Amino acid sequence: MTANAITLMHLLEFTDSTLPVGTFSFSNGLETAAEQRLVHDAATLETYTREVALQAAFSDGVAALHAFRAYHLRAYPAILEADRQVILCKMNAEARQMTQRMGRKLAELSGEIFRDSMLRTWLEQIRSQQTPGCYPVAQALVYARCGISETALFCAHQYGVMSMVLSAALRCVRVSHYDTQRILFRLSEQMQDLYDEARQMSLDDMYTFVPQVDILASLHEKGTQRMFMN
Repeated sequence: MTANAITLMHLLEFTDSTLPVGTFSFSNGLETAAEQRLVHDAATLETYTREVALQAAFSDGVAALHAFRAYHLRAYPAILEADRQVILCKMNAEARQMTQRMGRKLAELSGEIFRDSMLRTWLEQIRSQQTPGCYPVAQALVYARCGISETALFCAHQYGVMSMVLSAALRCVRVSHYDTQRILFRLSEQMQDLYDEARQMSLDDMYTFVPQVDILASLHEKGTQRMFMN
């Protein structure tokens, strides 16, 4: 019971919205979707959030699970390969910036909290630009180090993706806190099915075909009035 309580506390710490890795700076493309009136109410916000979550589940989520397993096997090259596959799935510059900035922040933060040789080596290679340092891989290494299960890792990653979009929506879409929490509650009910599919996928099975998001990102890069980095 003591071990479970400690693990739960670690899970809560690393899924907290106040964790200083910069998630508040990004909207996962929502800002431009709202500006273009593609997302303008609770119904369209739910559709958008669902699509972003699906994209993340079968790309970043798969890589996170592989990096998590590689950590427990002490298979460091497999962690680097998962990291490489994540960045290859990012078709636009802002998505690459988001995952690398947040990944490095989490790696640096973890180094100030606990000691771990594999995480330290990975951070050194991020700093020397030998590996991208993507956020889902950072999550995988931190969660594995803290004894958190891979199911919890996957759910926490998905929660973070959806929470990022929904938190941004409160600042740029005509919705309330009640709307965003209802959406989060409903979408959370798909997690078991997503995990059951993602956990059986190889790195070669990863896919991220949501071209609308990349089009929105290209528009956002040229925008002059922005609250978010993407």
